Formats: sequence, C-alpha cells, structure tokens
Amino acid sequence: MKLGPLWVKIQIACGDALAIGPGKADLLDAIVAHGSISAAGRALGMSYRRAWLLVDEMNRCFDPLLVETIRGGGTERGARVTPTGLAVLDAYREMEREVAAIAQAAGYARLREHLRTEPRTSD
Repeated sequence: MKLGPLWVKIQIACGDALAIGPGKADLLDAIVAHGSISAAGRALGMSYRRAWLLVDEMNRCFDPLLVETIRGGGTERGARVTPTGLAVLDAYREMEREVAAIAQAAGYARLREHLRTEPRTSD
C-alpha cells in the first residue's frame, strides 16, 4: 500500500513460502473480478504460468483452498475465490489499513525528518 513516499508491505509466511502479500492479494481481487486465473493474470500484466504458480502457492499455504479451478467447457469453467479466500483477502486488506494508519501516526513523521527525496549517487 503506497502512502506517498511511505510504502507499507505486509507479507505472511508459511514455512519458507510466501502465503500472501500485496501481489497475491491483488491476484485474488483480479480473480474475483475476472473469474479466471488467465484473465486475472492478463489484467495484472503477468503470464498465466506466473499467476497459476502464485495461486498454487497460496492454495498450498491455506486450508481450505483459497482458489478453486472449475474444469470443463462453456460458461462454467474458470476459477473462483472460495469463501475462505474471500475471508483471507478481507483480513489481509484490513491488516494493510491498520498498519498504514499506525505507520502514519507513529514514527513516520520522525523518520521523514531524515529521509531524502532521492538516494545519493554512488561516488
């Protein structure tokens, strides 16, 4: 979540895997909006393979699955975010809002006193 020059990024680990972070949350939102992993990936500018790998990692980290794929033909195929997926996404977005509020209210003002607008060039 970008807040001017402040960037708040929450990543939740599952062992050595990244269970959910900002990109995976955006992917879940896109699957809700588009009804398929491939369309969600296209909307986010990523390949189907990359989107599928992210979904697979999320599904391996949560129980029950966050995304179900629907095989077959016609209008019934694609993917859907499960009720658990929607609950995880909602909880993640709530955490983002809470952390952003804390970051802006707490030490960010003091930190900003020392923050440069651009990094120094290397000598």
